[in-house]
Amino acid sequence: MYIIEKNLMLDMLRPARGESVLDIGCGTGESLIPFVETGLSVTGIDPSQHMLDCALKKLGNRVELRRSFAEELPFDDNSFNYASFFTSLEFVNDPKKALEEACRVAKDKIFIGILNSHSINVFGMRIKGLFSGSVYRSANFYNIWEVKAIVREILGDVPVSWATVYRVPLITRATAEKIEQTGYAKKYPFGTFAGIVVTLVPRFRTRPLAIYPAKQTQTTGAIAG
Repeated sequence: MYIIEKNLMLDMLRPARGESVLDIGCGTGESLIPFVETGLSVTGIDPSQHMLDCALKKLGNRVELRRSFAEELPFDDNSFNYASFFTSLEFVNDPKKALEEACRVAKDKIFIGILNSHSINVFGMRIKGLFSGSVYRSANFYNIWEVKAIVREILGDVPVSWATVYRVPLITRATAEKIEQTGYAKKYPFGTFAGIVVTLVPRFRTRPLAIYPAKQTQTTGAIAG
């Protein structure tokens, strides 16, 4: 994970020390490190045991790791403050179901980090994937508006914000970081990496009350005429 993407994720989520986060599709654990360094209680899930073994070697007992699919999370409702996808939504079989599950287990915000399908860099990844064994050969890339449409389909008109990282080929990291500090760069819709934050609005389930007929009472006594 590049430091620019890491900073973007933390700036958008603004988590507080001691809060909890579930990273969905944590892979080898790189996406877990920023959360650990921020002092969060961190859980990562991934369908690949090999990936989880790599994450365990990297982070040890500083995180909880579970083998699971994004579409069927083994956690109760509202178990975490935050849920995060860091370039993992591209690899799930059912993105809508995965996002529904994230919305179910998180109670504050969801961060969705995607490789933006509208960027020239991702176009190059697609072409390269056609002629090589790249992991991105089987990826489904999304853009900001596609993700927002799925979120709105699930949750309705909830607050959604986004920002991007624009990686220009053949420039130094220092120069790239200076570019990213400008407001224009973060709101460039064709940036290579897009961060999308969904603020979850509490929803209350109401149980209908049974309505019983009024109990009739029998009166006795004479009526004066």
